[in-house]
Amino acid sequence: MTVAESRLDRAPTVLLPYQQRWCADETPVKLMEKSRRIGLSWGEAADSALLAASQRGMDVWYIGYNKDMAQEFIRDCADWAKHYSLAAGEIEQTEEVFKDGDDEKAILSFVIRFASGFRITALSSRPSNLRGKQGRVIIDEAAFHENLAELLKAAMALLMWGGQVHIISTHDGVDNAFNELVTDSRSGKKPYSLHRVTFDDALADGLYRRICLRRGIEWTADGEAVWAKEIRDFYGDDAEEELDCVPKNSGGAWLSRALIESRMSADTPVLRWVCKEGFELLPDHIRTAECRDWLEAELAPLLAALPADAISFNGEDFGRSGDLSVHVPLIQTQNLVRRVPFIIELRNVPFRQQEQVAFYLLDRLPRFTGGAFDARGNGQFLAEVAMQRYGASRIQQVMLSESWYREHMAPVKAALEDGTLVDLPQDADVLADLRAVQIIKGVPRIPDSRTTGADKGKRHGDAAVAVALAYFASRELNKGPVSVKSRRRRKGARITQGYQ
Repeated sequence: MTVAESRLDRAPTVLLPYQQRWCADETPVKLMEKSRRIGLSWGEAADSALLAASQRGMDVWYIGYNKDMAQEFIRDCADWAKHYSLAAGEIEQTEEVFKDGDDEKAILSFVIRFASGFRITALSSRPSNLRGKQGRVIIDEAAFHENLAELLKAAMALLMWGGQVHIISTHDGVDNAFNELVTDSRSGKKPYSLHRVTFDDALADGLYRRICLRRGIEWTADGEAVWAKEIRDFYGDDAEEELDCVPKNSGGAWLSRALIESRMSADTPVLRWVCKEGFELLPDHIRTAECRDWLEAELAPLLAALPADAISFNGEDFGRSGDLSVHVPLIQTQNLVRRVPFIIELRNVPFRQQEQVAFYLLDRLPRFTGGAFDARGNGQFLAEVAMQRYGASRIQQVMLSESWYREHMAPVKAALEDGTLVDLPQDADVLADLRAVQIIKGVPRIPDSRTTGADKGKRHGDAAVAVALAYFASRELNKGPVSVKSRRRRKGARITQGYQ
């Protein structure tokens, strides 16, 4: 076997996994937030050449923000046409005439025509109007277009006739229209498919291996590490935005005071139970009795007043000796609005009594449908016993992480803005917790710093986390009403005393 044959034998598929996932996604509108220079546009050219060459295909309109991008894309399409052995003409440099109101403007473009009758047109600058066109629109490096909103408005008109809109870009600031589009897609405000590929994601999918194959050099782990460091060093302070998909200029409170207060209600109570030092040393039966007395005096009347025909959810952020444990139930009725009926805050409450409170609450919420429990650290115990009692289909044990916050905080903000998450307590500490959420490396989350509540105790955005977990449960576990049928107890079965 020759060296060439050996290399061909072990050659990977032509497109890397992230390029394959992008091309395989047939959603009419899809977005890609990506790292620089990972070959995403090259993969898009591969798919577009096949589309335009097909008898059942369509025209492709590529819009970059400069002439070089247009030339590079059209060359890639031509190379793919040759690779596929497709019947395509030579690249034409021509002028496309577009109407802007009463004016006609000539814009330089590059065109490949296929035997199918369709063509790929790469424009050297953004046209002011795409109306009247049909097919696929590719907006590359969307964050750097002068008026992305107007461009999208024109592009979306193509969807009426079965067209497609592909939006690809690295970030250019947190306030950029592209980042707002990504945030709206992530929150569910926009029904678009969202892809995300960082530099590290691309490396994991074989980017450097492909570069080595292309350059004819041997891949080594050390070589990849050195190359990756050189790339990061080159971008310096811009590496997070250029390589890690983290938009710049982020910081400050994520939720405005006006937005939070608009969703608060003076009628929503906060139930607070603080255990004195040494309470955990009392005998089990005394601690259980004191907890039951508090639950029946404070919580039972609120539970009894909840609508029996509603479905309910719960979010729990765990704390033991430092931070608070917070339960945020949500009540959902026919109008699909999630309402907070009350919040429970527990400070310095022993593990067994936290279990007692959680079970008392969830056993009595109307048609309890799902809950999300903070499963980090000591919270893993309560999350696990709740899952064992109510089932894995109803209890999510959440390991809070940057990726979790990235995916699930945006829908919370959208719900507050849309008025589908309401009746938060009109409470200064709850307000402070929600205002504590900041954009950190492009992700809305709670910073490491603590605040001090009205009771002089430390808080770590606990109510905000519980609200986010509750809303997450209402989105992920909302499968409709839950019916529970009792089963005849097996003969000889043991009865375990609970906390009822």
